[in-house]
Amino acid sequence: MSKVVAVSDESFEGEVIRASIPVVVDFWAEWCGPCRQIAPFLEEIASEYDGRLKVAKIDVDRNPSIATRYGVRGIPTLILFKRGQPVERLVGYMPKPQLVARIEPHLD
Repeated sequence: MSKVVAVSDESFEGEVIRASIPVVVDFWAEWCGPCRQIAPFLEEIASEYDGRLKVAKIDVDRNPSIATRYGVRGIPTLILFKRGQPVERLVGYMPKPQLVARIEPHLD
């Protein structure tokens, strides 16, 4: 069972902004090849950091408001939120070790 949480414009506030742990939000779309390439890494990260990090996905085609609010212009874009604030932004495909290296410094 996947530990990655699907969020929407409606659930974003509760799932991401009010989360008690850091949240990586993957802004993606079905048609995006690099988004599909990065998805398995995010599944692994969600399992490996369970309890310390939440991984969420938001489909930008179905939920344009949040993407617009955070200035997402290209996908995949990952934004790491800590205490409700964006603290790291990763744009484009990158291998798992590079993702982890950018995320880990923000974990408690």
